[in-house]
Amino acid sequence: MSRTTVSNAYNRPDQLSPELRRRVLETARRLGYPGPDPVARSLRTRKAGAVGLLLTENLSYAFRDPAAVGVLEGLALACEDAGVGLHLVPASPGREDVAAVHRAGVDGFVVYSVPDDDPHLAAVMQRPVPTVIVDQPRIEGIDRVGPDDAAATTEIAQHIVSLGHRQVGVLCMRLARERNDDFVPPERQSSAHFHVQRIRLEALATAFSAAGVDWSTVPVVERFDHTVDDGASAARQLLDAHPQVTALICTSDILALGAMAEASRRGLRVPADLTVTGFDGIAEAERAGLTTVHQPVLEKGKAAGKLLLGSADRLAPKIITLKTELRVGSTSGPPRTIEQPWFGP
Repeated sequence: MSRTTVSNAYNRPDQLSPELRRRVLETARRLGYPGPDPVARSLRTRKAGAVGLLLTENLSYAFRDPAAVGVLEGLALACEDAGVGLHLVPASPGREDVAAVHRAGVDGFVVYSVPDDDPHLAAVMQRPVPTVIVDQPRIEGIDRVGPDDAAATTEIAQHIVSLGHRQVGVLCMRLARERNDDFVPPERQSSAHFHVQRIRLEALATAFSAAGVDWSTVPVVERFDHTVDDGASAARQLLDAHPQVTALICTSDILALGAMAEASRRGLRVPADLTVTGFDGIAEAERAGLTTVHQPVLEKGKAAGKLLLGSADRLAPKIITLKTELRVGSTSGPPRTIEQPWFGP
């Protein structure tokens, strides 16, 4: 048989009759031929047939964090529709070795929420393949998909202000690659390398300053790791030092769920004694009745995949801004009155 016939049996089965294809594959099996070498094929076609997802977290994070799971699912759906594979390129926090980026046999990268000074990001930018950034960082001339974080955060801040809260505290995700599990001075907030967290803090500062609150007096606690337990420990740290706080604004639902657990441990009623808000709109937050900003994480991953896979048809970079929705739940209410102070455990 001709080389073309054998090639079609593996790559274009619709070009052969079922009987002819069966004969080719059966003969190949008896001869011990496994089929076309994917490495050789990629050298010939200059296509790997896969999209790389870079996330600067441990690999398990992509399957553990609800928002990350949603983005991963959306990206996988886009890859399925295009008939390409998905290659995860994890880069653990603090790891400087970028070999995984250089070794990745992919036709393009989706970069998911990394700091602007990450060496893996720099390595991706050196690869001659298209790149789409999800959420952060914001790089001029590079495709990006994400919500309007400033507008969404302003909306939730105005909700808190309208309820009458002026004694507020903030729990935020990591701001830089170096670990900090402590209070965050204004200088660290304004110089954060994680753009999403910086933008959300800036939006909160602007909204509360407009309401007459001196932002430099607002306690902000950072957590390097992103778990419910970290949210609880951050809330404990903040409330121990600032018992007068009547509202905790969290930059993620995971941190907010931890704050609610800490409030329960202290015997605090939410929202009668303490208002708690989040950001993301994950399923666990919805079940808990959390007041939060909902963003379409599955659509975010799908949009990033479609944008990357269609980048060859465009000459200019594209920014896709996803819609968000403030969902007021049962965890936000007016601040406790002076006659009902709370002084900690």
